[in-house]
Amino acid sequence: MAFTEPVLLKRIPQDPSKRKVFWYDDYVATGGYSALKKATTMTGDDITKVVTDSGLRGRGGAGFSTGQKWAFIPKERKGPHYLAVNADESEPGTFKDRYLIDYDPHQLLEGIAITAIATQCDIAYIYIRGEYHRQAKVLERAIAEAYAHEIFGRQGIFGSNTKLECYVHRGAGAYICGEETGLLESLEGKRGWPRNKPPFPAIAGAFGRPTVINNVETLCCVPHLIERGPAWFKTMGTPKSAGPKLYGMSGHVNRPGVYEDELGITLQYSIENLAGGMKGGKYKAAICGGISMGVLGPNELEVKLDFDDVRFRGGCLGLGTAGMIVLNEHTNMVAALRNCVRFYAHESCGQCTHCREGSAWMHKILSRILDGGGRASDLDMLLELEKTQGIMPGTTICGFADGTAWATRTFINKFYEEFAALCPEEPRVQLTIRRGTQNVAVPMGSNTR
Repeated sequence: MAFTEPVLLKRIPQDPSKRKVFWYDDYVATGGYSALKKATTMTGDDITKVVTDSGLRGRGGAGFSTGQKWAFIPKERKGPHYLAVNADESEPGTFKDRYLIDYDPHQLLEGIAITAIATQCDIAYIYIRGEYHRQAKVLERAIAEAYAHEIFGRQGIFGSNTKLECYVHRGAGAYICGEETGLLESLEGKRGWPRNKPPFPAIAGAFGRPTVINNVETLCCVPHLIERGPAWFKTMGTPKSAGPKLYGMSGHVNRPGVYEDELGITLQYSIENLAGGMKGGKYKAAICGGISMGVLGPNELEVKLDFDDVRFRGGCLGLGTAGMIVLNEHTNMVAALRNCVRFYAHESCGQCTHCREGSAWMHKILSRILDGGGRASDLDMLLELEKTQGIMPGTTICGFADGTAWATRTFINKFYEEFAALCPEEPRVQLTIRRGTQNVAVPMGSNTR
């Protein structure tokens, strides 16, 4: 059995006029919180095993095994355990988590409560993007309902031994706080600078205590897993990328929006069947999961949108968030890359020289190229920068520099002719440089020091 009906979006119709927020009573009337009641009769290890056996991988970008991440939390209790929900969603082209919070917030809260039982969590923080004003208010109301119905609070989840408090923590609009340790720093009231690892958050996370960090979409999968089991979950997707997935379609398509299907559909299928086909021209490229993943080129429509095929056949870092930005044949790819790099240069936290300086240099070079001052050596310099900026494990604290480098690498490699057309060969102009009493003739641009 493949994907036959909506799972995460079963309460959110495609017709905008029929959408509404499912508050507590509506959620329960459609089967909500039945999985949580079942989870209260299970041990934490049993819940973790169900999630591990399902093959659920993180939907926030990295695609790491969710059950394995939970298993890293120490079993012995020497203090509080925390759950940090990553609702920052600052990756350009990504808006799936906002969509879930907008209309089905209790699905997320049920996933949080089940995760708390599995990981012995005491306090859950939903770290939400600062610009999500309405969504923060929706969550606050839903959490108040959950407290009123004894899901959160000191009495325990539905009277069980697991006592969970839940809070909304609003960010200040920094892209870097989508990185898990940058999120933790911000959560603690500090500047959102990513941390060196190890120690990893499972051992020393929020306030130095064991912490699980999961994305909104990942946690929304958990109630369905507990209710229907890992075998059902694995009927969708591919052997290594199981389950349903939300695809955020934007750019030059006829029906931009959030769509649900299984992992492993092709890029062409997502454009034609989900987003209603191309708008304004033929397909040229697609950013498959946020700009940090890189770009898929004109001959890669048959690449499968899962956590592996995009990386190995598409030459990208991975599927990422599956926030698809589709570009038609009229798109200027040099301008598109400049726009991406401008974003990176602005959002770099500045800790690592490679990232801070490299992204700024890339932006300046690309701006000069677009202003008509491009030269062949610029392409060599851009490719040199992307090799030294982030593709050297251990040289930067987080993966931000890798994302910047990979966007630059894939844009230039896959659309080299477009870049080369704006970067002609430089003429070898003889300059006379006076050094003492000797005249030295050198090509323009050579180092004369």
